[in-house]
Amino acid sequence: MAELDTSGGGHKKGPGVKKGKKLSTRIDLTPMVDLGFLLITFFMFTTTLAKPKTMEINMPYKDPNLKVEEQNKIKNSVALTVLLSKNHRVYYYEGIGDDPNKAPDLKLTYFSAKNGIRDEIIAKKKFVDDMKRNGTLTAKDEATVLIKPDTTSTYSDLVNILDEMNINDVKVYAIIDISDIEQDFIKKTEEASAGGAK
Repeated sequence: MAELDTSGGGHKKGPGVKKGKKLSTRIDLTPMVDLGFLLITFFMFTTTLAKPKTMEINMPYKDPNLKVEEQNKIKNSVALTVLLSKNHRVYYYEGIGDDPNKAPDLKLTYFSAKNGIRDEIIAKKKFVDDMKRNGTLTAKDEATVLIKPDTTSTYSDLVNILDEMNINDVKVYAIIDISDIEQDFIKKTEEASAGGAK
């Protein structure tokens, strides 16, 4: 048992001084240990634990009446394909580029605040909304962004484009492997721009 002894010191002895009664105070510190453990337990249970931050992914609704091919089919008018390349270059084109004989009209941009990929995503969403208002598209049609990172792109570029999806509230997007044809398109575009610079 822990005790604190606060006994008084000796008194001066002299003529005419009465010898006082020696007082001793004992403080039992055992309950303080219990109080310490109670406080530790209290703070452990009341402290909010840090939750891991994760990105929510909404899985597409599967209509049982549709075939698998029809469910995964994307209209060219709602699709915007984004190709991530080296040196933080972002190539993009309208549609899904499913025709190997017809090269898509590749355009180059960056993750810049002005005239960057964000402006193109906003323009695509506005275009799809206008088509829905005109009745050309149905209410279920949404602007769809197909993200295709090249082998020369960086992980930070992929994170940046995913951030753009969240910032611009793009509800439908997918990360897809880039095709050999699209890699050739990028190579030809870079060679043409390098030749034009000379």
